[in-house]
Amino acid sequence: MLILLPPSEKKVATTAPTAAIKVYSGVLYQALDWASLSPAAQKRGESSVVIMSARYGAIRPATRIESYKATIDNKALAPSVAAALDGVEKSLVVDCRSSTYKAVWKAPADITVEIRVSTVVDGVRTVVTHMSKKTRGEIARWLLQSRSIPKTPEDLYAIVSEKYPCALTPSDGDQPWVLEVIAV
Repeated sequence: MLILLPPSEKKVATTAPTAAIKVYSGVLYQALDWASLSPAAQKRGESSVVIMSARYGAIRPATRIESYKATIDNKALAPSVAAALDGVEKSLVVDCRSSTYKAVWKAPADITVEIRVSTVVDGVRTVVTHMSKKTRGEIARWLLQSRSIPKTPEDLYAIVSEKYPCALTPSDGDQPWVLEVIAV
């Protein structure tokens, strides 16, 4: 399993290189709460989580980086991200990236599940934006703590549906699978 996360615009100010997971401090990373994960969950995360950094490209949680302010340049980052991710062995890609970061690297549609977050207001399903980051962080945490590692979109659905109401839509061959999670 490969979990793709966006960076956080909110960062801990550092002058010396620090583990990336400690630099990012936005809503998603607060919900992920890496520091409180068990050593086993952190080990799983180090091998499965990839953060798309506007400055550093595809990085792992322990990759040492400095705090930065940068706007993503998809065209400039695409070759290094492709080099980092194309060769990674993966049976399932869980895509928690925001749309801005999805343009940097297109994950294989047949094994990728995009996490979309909605809510129900007055009986109508509505896409949520800011709080979707929190839910994606919670889902990443849930997957890192899970007893089993999902290998298929159906496995992912089974694990996430233990915590959230959700619906799985298959890939059409061009677009990835979609797991629509209803935030409550």
